Amino acid sequence: MNISKEHAERWKGQDIRFQPIGIIHSKHTEQENTPIQGIFNSCKGYVEIFPEYEPGLCDIESFTYLYLLYYFDRATGKNLLEKPFLDGEKDRGIFAIRHFNRPNPIGLSIVRLCGVNKNILEVSGLDILDGTPLLDIKPYVKQFDSREDIKSGWVDDRHIDDITEWNNTPKELRKRK
Repeated sequence: MNISKEHAERWKGQDIRFQPIGIIHSKHTEQENTPIQGIFNSCKGYVEIFPEYEPGLCDIESFTYLYLLYYFDRATGKNLLEKPFLDGEKDRGIFAIRHFNRPNPIGLSIVRLCGVNKNILEVSGLDILDGTPLLDIKPYVKQFDSREDIKSGWVDDRHIDDITEWNNTPKELRKRK
């Protein structure tokens, strides 16, 4: 493999800046009581797109699911090791978990699109704190995004087949240990 130092030297230590395109609105106000994954809850909420970005929503209503990329504005650190909420006994590498305390605190969630009203998207399956800045939206496309023969690392070993029946907030998951 040819790994060029040119690219690393160009970007290491450089700032990359993003501007929010909107705000995510949900009933979740505390990290401890926010579900860790949207697939396990039906919480409804709204994604408010700033008016200048509204034209970018053209045709979005034809998709069932969306990826929301957002800034973890209430992260409390930038750790390389963290205990995941599903496995509080062992530190894991931050890039092997979905914890918010990351070197670049960027979140990714898949939500169901329930409706569009001008610059407001009604969504369900929200696992995001109220008032979180939205960085981008991408459509979930089954033909591109679905994979087979998947290994889910340490998560496979946790035997969490019944997780949909849990209250999967950080607070409640700590009680299960």
